[in-house]
Amino acid sequence: MGDLASEAVGTVGAGPEATRRPAGSPAGPPMSYVYGIGRDDGSLERLADTIGGVDGHGVRLVAGGGLVALTSPVPRDVFDEAALRAQLEDLTRLEAIARAHHAVVDAAFAEAVVLPLRLATVYLDDRRVADMMAHHHARFTELLAWLDGHVELGVKVHADPEAMAPSGTAVPAATASRALSPGRAYLEQRRQRRRSTEDLYRAAGAVAVDVTDVARAHARATAVHRPQQGELSGRRGVNLTNHAYLVPAGDTERFRAEVEAAARSVPGVRVEVTGPWAPYSFAAPHTAEAERTSEGAGGDEDEAVRR
Repeated sequence: MGDLASEAVGTVGAGPEATRRPAGSPAGPPMSYVYGIGRDDGSLERLADTIGGVDGHGVRLVAGGGLVALTSPVPRDVFDEAALRAQLEDLTRLEAIARAHHAVVDAAFAEAVVLPLRLATVYLDDRRVADMMAHHHARFTELLAWLDGHVELGVKVHADPEAMAPSGTAVPAATASRALSPGRAYLEQRRQRRRSTEDLYRAAGAVAVDVTDVARAHARATAVHRPQQGELSGRRGVNLTNHAYLVPAGDTERFRAEVEAAARSVPGVRVEVTGPWAPYSFAAPHTAEAERTSEGAGGDEDEAVRR
């Protein structure tokens, strides 16, 4: 969450609210895992004690400064600084925490506007959660008003050289083999493949520019994430752009249709529109231009679980 995380949210291991328990000492009272923040207007009361959160712990509401936080009491010996750090290095455990976290946020977002907090945001107790909300009441209230009535849509542009149609100018392997020595034919084929790949990436870059222009014209704000690669991408090929857009909830279908229409029919280039999601990428104070660049509210693994 950018600056908001360091100023207002006690993510374990990253701020003054984190705690370190000496080895062998009693676990102590439970800590408070926080999923998100909403308005204290009754819209989220239905969720209290009716849904499960991280590790099946019940979700409850903590009020403070006209706001409510969705929290779960979690064991101190599992969610203190050292224990949590170890869990977040285990991809299987990280995925389980992330899925539970997002399930709570999504359930809340179905009821009202919610400010999602970063994955694994933990406070020492509910009193500190309430104090945090009271202290930052004005900033959170402004942000909730800014997000109200909007959803997040993701747009990714992928380039996949393996999906390209054969180039019309390429020399067929059989012809090249007859006209050239085996060594020269091999080098010529490599040059042809390299030129085709370079052409693909140029075309994909042009598609990405057009798609971004259209998407920004229909969005209130843009967040630029790092492209996802390897296991995080979950897709074949190379993810060239990975953007999130804050879009009016009633305009999602038009946004999707116009973005997809802007994508040229280029072999090997694919545009993916995902969502709608709760506004994870915009859980920070907006700038004057209503646009920012970040790595996402919860990091690359966090985004991969959602998308």
